[in-house]
Amino acid sequence: MSNVSYYTEEGLKKLKDELQHLKDVERPAASQAIAEARDKGDLSENAEYDAAKEAQGMLEMRISKLEATVANARVIDENTLDLSKVLIHSNVKIKNQNNNMVMNYKLVAQSEADLSKGHISVDSPIGKALLGKQVGDIAEAQVPVGVIKLEILEISRGS
Repeated sequence: MSNVSYYTEEGLKKLKDELQHLKDVERPAASQAIAEARDKGDLSENAEYDAAKEAQGMLEMRISKLEATVANARVIDENTLDLSKVLIHSNVKIKNQNNNMVMNYKLVAQSEADLSKGHISVDSPIGKALLGKQVGDIAEAQVPVGVIKLEILEISRGS
C-alpha cells in the first residue's frame, strides 16, 4: 500500500538531505559506537553495547521510514493548482466565525508543517476541515477546545 505525500521541491530536498545525512554520517557513527562497546568485554553484561545496538535499531527504523516517504513523495507544481477549492499547497485566508479573527495558512505535508511560517499540515484537524472547501464555504474543525467554524475567504497559489 503506497502512502503518497505531496511536497514542494524544497521540502522534498530537505527530506533527501536528511536521509543522506543519516546514511552517510549517523549510520557509520552508530557502527563505530557498537564496535567500541564490543571491544570493552563481555557482551552479556555490557550496557553500553546494548544501548549502542538499540540506538542503531532506532536509526535504521528512521532511515527505513524516510526511504519509504521519499519513495512515495510527489512534487506539486503550484502553478497548476486548482484555485476553485482548497488543496494541498493552497494558501487559504480564513475567518474564525467564533472570534472574527482572520488568518492565512498554507496547507502542506506533515513534515513541512511549521506554524510560525503559517504552514499547517493537511493531516491536522484544521487542515482536514479545509480540504476540498470553496470560497464562501464554512469548514468545521474539531480542535481541543471544541468545534470551530472557519469561513473560507480566499484561496491562492503557494508562495
